Amino acid sequence: MSIGMIVLAGGVGKRMGNVPPKQFILLGGKPIIMHTLEKAERLAEIERVVITCPGDHIESTRALIENHGLDGFECIEGGETRQESVYKGLCALKDLDTVVIHEAVRPFVSLEEFRALIADPHENAIYGTEIPFTVLRGHVHVEATLNRDELVNVQLPQKFNTAKLLAAHEKARAEGHVSTEDASLLFDYSGEEIAILRGSELNIKITHPVDMILGEAIYEQYILGKA
Repeated sequence: MSIGMIVLAGGVGKRMGNVPPKQFILLGGKPIIMHTLEKAERLAEIERVVITCPGDHIESTRALIENHGLDGFECIEGGETRQESVYKGLCALKDLDTVVIHEAVRPFVSLEEFRALIADPHENAIYGTEIPFTVLRGHVHVEATLNRDELVNVQLPQKFNTAKLLAAHEKARAEGHVSTEDASLLFDYSGEEIAILRGSELNIKITHPVDMILGEAIYEQYILGKA
């Protein structure tokens, strides 16, 4: 089975206060994206890694990779949306059987978690955690209650059959449908079975400034503590 990886690195820093793209912000003295790429380089199971970047950050991403002594990563221009970036990554890896999708700004996933996902017998699998708080549907007013026992907090990395996910993306594009992640897109357009593996509360996504405070605490207490 041939396996590729898409690393989504399309952030432009808006929710972080218009600082440089969040994947370049230092975490533990190292750009966030490098925490992810250093793990990807150690995954012998992965044949190719494609990084989707904003067009004006492709060269800086390549320079960053080279300056950190890494090799073998392909940087391509992503799309205007996350979905478009995944689609472009899938097109680049369409000859491979399986694709692993991860986000550059989820730096705390372990090698063991990557390997468990890849080794899982299901061809489509994701990580997820329980939702520990009450969830309601509505905007100005409460419109409905939701049973959190039936819900899951979706995490990355995720693993999919490349051809099936690409076909689902093609259908979504044809209908102008926009999805925020790929498990829901695949399920909506194919009904494929997708396994849910137990995720980790440490697997946070760096999106808002407060996430950096939590990220530094995780890095100091859990990452350095294992070193």
